[in-house]
Amino acid sequence: MPIRVTFRPENNQPPVVQTPVTPKRDSEETIYPESFHSRKAQSQAQTQAQAASNHNEIAEILAELDALVGLATVKQLIRELQAYVEIQKRRTREKLAAEPLVLHMIFRGNPGTGKTTVARLVGKLFREMDVLQKGHVIECERADLVGEYIGHTAQKTRDQVKKALGGVLFIDEAYSLARGGEKDFGKEAIDALVKAMEDNKNNLILILAGYRNEMDWFMQTNPGLRSRFPIHIDFPDYTIEELLAIAESMLKTRQYELATDARDALRFMLQGILNTHPYAGNARLVRNMIERTIRKQAVRLYQRPNSTRDELMQILACDLVVEDKHP
Repeated sequence: MPIRVTFRPENNQPPVVQTPVTPKRDSEETIYPESFHSRKAQSQAQTQAQAASNHNEIAEILAELDALVGLATVKQLIRELQAYVEIQKRRTREKLAAEPLVLHMIFRGNPGTGKTTVARLVGKLFREMDVLQKGHVIECERADLVGEYIGHTAQKTRDQVKKALGGVLFIDEAYSLARGGEKDFGKEAIDALVKAMEDNKNNLILILAGYRNEMDWFMQTNPGLRSRFPIHIDFPDYTIEELLAIAESMLKTRQYELATDARDALRFMLQGILNTHPYAGNARLVRNMIERTIRKQAVRLYQRPNSTRDELMQILACDLVVEDKHP
């Protein structure tokens, strides 16, 4: 870069040397404290906004859980798990000793008592709490895991685990994996699942579900399983009042309503079923009854040339249909 020198002969003054000033590039601009603090405040605001969003999502999921009919002990335990996970995260941030988050679960109960529904809510809850990356639920049973020849089962099981990574692998009637004895390929599926639990302990929750007595037997067939599933949740059968509430909720969602005599008739029918089949207290039974009832109401109204809005919505006692078969 040229330097300009000017000689001044007058009065024997020394020459003047002028050095050009190099303009600063954008990357060399001075960062003033105000700019730094502004960016820091913006980052903090974004973090707080994300935390508030997650908090709202968690509140919505818990509200969805609370909206389920019955299941009081199940709801309480899920809230305990939520509190436990949050406190362990706080302890970790404060550099305190924290318990490992082993969240594999056993769901015990009859079919139609809400096990799959709660599993889906668990997946969504732990996704919002940053325990799981995706929070989706992969539902499978013995046929999805057990193959037909040696080596086939392990591959099928690994395929299901791969689909579930970042979420929940929900295995219904899991006790069936141990029913075939030592030579059955179900044992191979169990071994593959145990390995997957160890290999993906921070990115997978395994939920095994089934009848209460059968699941207790299943846990005894493999002593190593019980220690890997610290959370056991029992799903009780619904009471007569809870079954009625489920029926009315299903009808309300479809914009139907029970007439007074129909509600009394439905109570009488459900009570008769429960007296005859003590393990029939489940939502699946009610759903099937409601769907058949709606079809029968449609046949009744179809025979008329016209129907009013109230007639289209109202379910009468004569529309109710009792299931031919019960669990």
